[in-house]
Amino acid sequence: MAEDWPKIKARRITTISPWVAIVEREVEFTAGAASELYHAVGQRDYIAIVAVTPDRKIPIVRQYRPALERFTWELPAGLVDKGEAAAETCNRELMEETGFPAKTVYALGTYAPCTSRLSNQMHSLFVETGSRAASAQTEAGIELRLVTPAELAALILTGELVLQLHIGAIMLAGMRGYLDLEAFKPV
Repeated sequence: MAEDWPKIKARRITTISPWVAIVEREVEFTAGAASELYHAVGQRDYIAIVAVTPDRKIPIVRQYRPALERFTWELPAGLVDKGEAAAETCNRELMEETGFPAKTVYALGTYAPCTSRLSNQMHSLFVETGSRAASAQTEAGIELRLVTPAELAALILTGELVLQLHIGAIMLAGMRGYLDLEAFKPV
């Protein structure tokens, strides 16, 4: 009987924009109990890329984030297009945001970015890049910086790289053996 509950009695989706929807769920937790309404933000899945260049630098990007009303440093990342695999999104976003081609892509894991309010998933990937072409450019509005693990740690600790999901992707890369987390001691 416990496996029969909770039950979704109704689901309504209100599309706000091409990027966001509000998902309302009517949930019955036990037999005969009054249903309760829960709301979540519906978005496409997204990816975060922990990349290492041939000279062992980590590419990060700076861009303006209207939700925070400021610029932030982040890992290259992006939304997964409909019908696109996370690895394809990774290749596309890495090139658009950094100009580096992905040589080898490793899946670090797929997780929920926020179990209480978001209904999408985040795919974390580790990439060994190829060399950046001299003519490569970044997407408009994006500044590229190549950092060492210690420099990246300092950006995290000073709050310049604030996206917790990206900090988690870095930790996953270390846990899976792609990064030496001991190198993340700030200078």
